[in-house]
Amino acid sequence: MTVLITAGELAEELAGPNPPLVLDVRWALTQPDGRADFEAGHVPGAVYVDLETELSTHGEPTAGRHPLPTRERLEEAARAWGLNDGVRVVVMDGGPSFGASRAWWLLRHAGVDVRILDGGYPAWAELALPIEAGPAMPFAGHATLSWGHMPVITADEAASYEGLLLDARAGERYRGEVEPMDPVAGHIPGAVNAPTTENSELDGRFKPAAALAERFSELRTEPGAIAVYCGSGVTAAHQIAAMEIAGISDVALYPGSWSAWSNQGRPVATGATP
Repeated sequence: MTVLITAGELAEELAGPNPPLVLDVRWALTQPDGRADFEAGHVPGAVYVDLETELSTHGEPTAGRHPLPTRERLEEAARAWGLNDGVRVVVMDGGPSFGASRAWWLLRHAGVDVRILDGGYPAWAELALPIEAGPAMPFAGHATLSWGHMPVITADEAASYEGLLLDARAGERYRGEVEPMDPVAGHIPGAVNAPTTENSELDGRFKPAAALAERFSELRTEPGAIAVYCGSGVTAAHQIAAMEIAGISDVALYPGSWSAWSNQGRPVATGATP
């Protein structure tokens, strides 16, 4: 499946006979509730999606900050968004596609045909395309979701991972110099640092496929399985999307990521090396 769609392409599809459902996942660590930004202006017909309550579940700290929802919970949310079987989906956010990538990964996991609006809402506004304001009022849908279409690994599997395990957090968090979110600083022993921010251009769009392929070829020194984690399983989805753009598929996600690992009393490495 194609990972990205441009704002111009989205405008054409929305004007066509089979428009996609547009889901707006405005989210950031510093502002997890993006509803106010959505209501100030969004793509016409788009539906706001709350990453914290609809694309995640919540439990004990040992499960991490953003555990995956169940298939049943995601299906309930998808129907509330107005999703029907056979309808393509476009996900977007406020620009860097971190929230959108979480939605992309999760919907792919559930068997939905979904693409990311490259550059998010700013890319749409840049073309002076129509904008709506106010809350979304979708009709209820009847989508039936499946599950398990994207590979995942557990904490135990991450601990003994024989392939390339990538840590998508910022370098200073990987090295253990700072830890603003979780109880322990450092990284999973054996993991290689590959910050998610290096997947994007300054305007929030993904880098070209060739540039991403070169980036990951420098990290992947030999063939084999790849898995990714981050702080809580959100920005790691951006890394998986970037790798798919680069032509690398079947990359696994460790959903609990560092937020789960650091709450489980597991071994911790620090410094710049795995």
